[in-house]
Amino acid sequence: MASRSVVVKLGTSSVTDQTGGVAYDVLVGVAADVVALRDEGWSVVVVTSGAITAGWAEVGASRPRPRDAATLQAVSAVGQPLLMHAWRNAFGERGVAVGQVLLAPLDFSHRGQYLHARGTLEALAKMNVVAVVNENDAVADEEIRFGDNDRLAALVANLVGASHLVLLTDTQGLLTADPRLDTSATLIEEVTAFDAALLEAAGTSRSGVGSGGMASKLAAAHMATWSGVTTVIAPARAPNALRQAVEGVAGFGTTFHPRGERLSARKSWIAFAVASQGSLMINQGALRAIEHDGRSLLRVGVESHTGTFVDGDAVDVKGPDGQTVAKGLVRVSAESFLESDDVVVHRDDLVLLRRA
Repeated sequence: MASRSVVVKLGTSSVTDQTGGVAYDVLVGVAADVVALRDEGWSVVVVTSGAITAGWAEVGASRPRPRDAATLQAVSAVGQPLLMHAWRNAFGERGVAVGQVLLAPLDFSHRGQYLHARGTLEALAKMNVVAVVNENDAVADEEIRFGDNDRLAALVANLVGASHLVLLTDTQGLLTADPRLDTSATLIEEVTAFDAALLEAAGTSRSGVGSGGMASKLAAAHMATWSGVTTVIAPARAPNALRQAVEGVAGFGTTFHPRGERLSARKSWIAFAVASQGSLMINQGALRAIEHDGRSLLRVGVESHTGTFVDGDAVDVKGPDGQTVAKGLVRVSAESFLESDDVVVHRDDLVLLRRA
């Protein structure tokens, strides 16, 4: 993708109105910004939430929203075409075509699927079609449990090598406290590091219709900045919200600055896209070897292990204090661990997670 590329994600509370229907005016505003940025040489991918809420507005007849996964998945199947029809019309006003891309966790956890997904998005960009991405809710309940596509947007940003990730939501950005509890809460304009105080500033979903909230947006920002992506959390309904976010307008939203050292695409995939199947507890010598000497993790440095991992699975690597210090792809299985060769995780398959 282009060196100037952005993934913009809109939460459920931003793409739907008070009745649960699609908030077409918001979509039109975002489409205008997307087209203008593309005319200036930007590559843009849209990640949208809202299928379940839009679907329930269509078939729910004002009944309380269901909570069981099977019904939510069925409702999303109703809402997804409604959502895409609205996006198609919003971009159609500007003479731009859109393409629907539905992704599931499998598309990120398996390297082959990951590369296929990247190829699809790159092909759409070459055809000047705007990709509109959503989790495949109808078959993957992981998104319903995880919440509001924030993590998906960060993974897509990594997938396409984006320079920016913009999370548009129903708040000004990240505030110093939950404004529902503290009326003196103010906007945090810039973040350069993640710490406990920052995480405490995040609350839960304000709208009640999305399942994400500020905590999931912080997690997404953390993932993206580790991949070298500048991330902005900003209000969706502000004029030219996307443009203001990518241009870094002072006082608009919260900007999270990326790490100086960008992870390679493959190491970003290992760090954030693949679920861990177990843990390796290592000793001080092994910790020093991987953190300071850039060495592979050897079996002699592993004190114990948990999980049912097999060769090629991802595992968390925990230091003597029990904190996760790295993540990597093992070259052994849990069953044959003691019979394995010396190298448990090769340095090319190991990602350090403690460096600031």
